[in-house]
Amino acid sequence: MKNRRIIYIGNNLSGKGYSATVMETLGNLLTTEGYEIIQSSSKKNSFIRLLDMIFTTIYYSKKADYVLIDTYSTLNFWYAFLISQTCRILNLKYIPILHGGNLPSRLNANPRLCDLIFKNAYKNVAPSKYLFSFLSSKYSHNLITIPNALEIENYKFTARNFENPKLLWVRSFSQIANPKMALKVFFELKKEYPNAELTMVGPDNSNHMKECETFAKEIKLKVNFTGLLEKEEWILLSKSHNFFINTSNFDNMPVSVIEAMALGLPVISTNVGGIPFLFEDQKNTLLVEKEDSSAMANSIIELMRNLDLTNKIIDQARKDIENFDWQKVKFQWIELLK
Repeated sequence: MKNRRIIYIGNNLSGKGYSATVMETLGNLLTTEGYEIIQSSSKKNSFIRLLDMIFTTIYYSKKADYVLIDTYSTLNFWYAFLISQTCRILNLKYIPILHGGNLPSRLNANPRLCDLIFKNAYKNVAPSKYLFSFLSSKYSHNLITIPNALEIENYKFTARNFENPKLLWVRSFSQIANPKMALKVFFELKKEYPNAELTMVGPDNSNHMKECETFAKEIKLKVNFTGLLEKEEWILLSKSHNFFINTSNFDNMPVSVIEAMALGLPVISTNVGGIPFLFEDQKNTLLVEKEDSSAMANSIIELMRNLDLTNKIIDQARKDIENFDWQKVKFQWIELLK
């Protein structure tokens, strides 16, 4: 079989101070399997980025076998719409990869535009059962599920001690990620464990980190804000922590949570979007309602006091996450792109 050439459209902005996206991970993994991946775009300006995406699609249209399109619910939805329609004009097979826990709201708000994207796609790839279940009633003819993948060998399982809670939060600082909730959880936890610690890792989007730093000072909390770290850096940092908290208001299939579980960190998360489709409360995580900082703090306290439950959750999470290993997931992509 000849090498397949794939155009991959999405935000490739880790070199511009943003977190690495699924595009960069999946693109690199597909490259290791012999695919030629043409990624677009790394332009920081959103309008120039869109133009670059369109130019790349047109320029390589006669030499590409497929176009992968990262598809979100907010601004990037319009990138996906315009690229998908460009592909239709050029008679290119395109494959939207569905991200974002709030994508169902976009489908409800713009059903006709969504039909233009998804009904005409070669295939739609839903990484989570959550989005698959939501879209299956309308797009069952071309909808499949392939989970986000990681190379499990790069995530060394680390045993933790639980003498004192040391919380780790890893996301982009944004309204969707709800970072301020992490500070409220920490504030509640300090009442029971005065020596508790919190580290927050991620780039600052729209000054949300600055708002959190100000809020932390107002409520007299000492928090370690690291800013954006390379994946290898925060994985190394994770060895000195013993809980991972996810406070998002919307979610689909958060890669950082999957990575935390692979590393042996017990995860406490809000039960929004795709989270309860992916993780099971009291089995491989503890789940609480969004914005319920008291419940999340109490869940951490429960795990501190009940180490049998903590270890059960840690062990089960690692077993479950091994199903996301690239050595298993890659065969689904190979079948799709053959």
